[in-house]
Amino acid sequence: MGVITYDSEITSSIPPAKMFKAAVLDADNLIPKVLPQAIKSVEVLEGDGGPGTIKLITFGEGSQYKTVKHKVEVVDKENFVYCYSIIEGDALGTTFEKISYETKITASPEGGSVCKNTSKYFTIGEVDITEEKIKAGKEKASAMFKAIEDYLVANPDAY
Repeated sequence: MGVITYDSEITSSIPPAKMFKAAVLDADNLIPKVLPQAIKSVEVLEGDGGPGTIKLITFGEGSQYKTVKHKVEVVDKENFVYCYSIIEGDALGTTFEKISYETKITASPEGGSVCKNTSKYFTIGEVDITEEKIKAGKEKASAMFKAIEDYLVANPDAY
C-alpha cells in the first residue's frame, strides 16, 4: 500500500467562522441545496456529526459515482479544522483502500478566508494517478467551495 498526498488552497471573501459553519457544520444540508447535480443527499448512519460519525453520501445525476460512506475523524470548531475519510463506495473502486481529507480554514489578510485541503489517497498496490485526475478533483472541490461562497454572498444573513 502506498499513500499519495495532494494539497490545494482556495481563497474566499467569506470570513473563516461563517465559511466553516456553512461549508462544514451545515454541509449535509447546504451542499445538496446549492449543488444538487453533485450531491443528492447526505444521511447520517451512525453518530451525532462528531468524530466517529458515519455518513452515506448519494451523488447527483451529474456525478460519475453513486454513493460513498464518509467517516468523520476530527471536528475542531475553534480552529476550523475538519477531517474525514471515504471508507466505502464506488469512488474507491479497486484502486484505493480509503481517501482521507483534512480541511483547515484560516483568516486571509484581506478579511476573508483561505481553505487549505490535504488529500491522502491510500492505494491498494502500486497506482499512478495522472495530473489530469488531480486537476479534475481540485476543480470539483473549488467549484463546491465557490458555490457555497456564492450562496453566502447572495444570502448575507445565512449563518
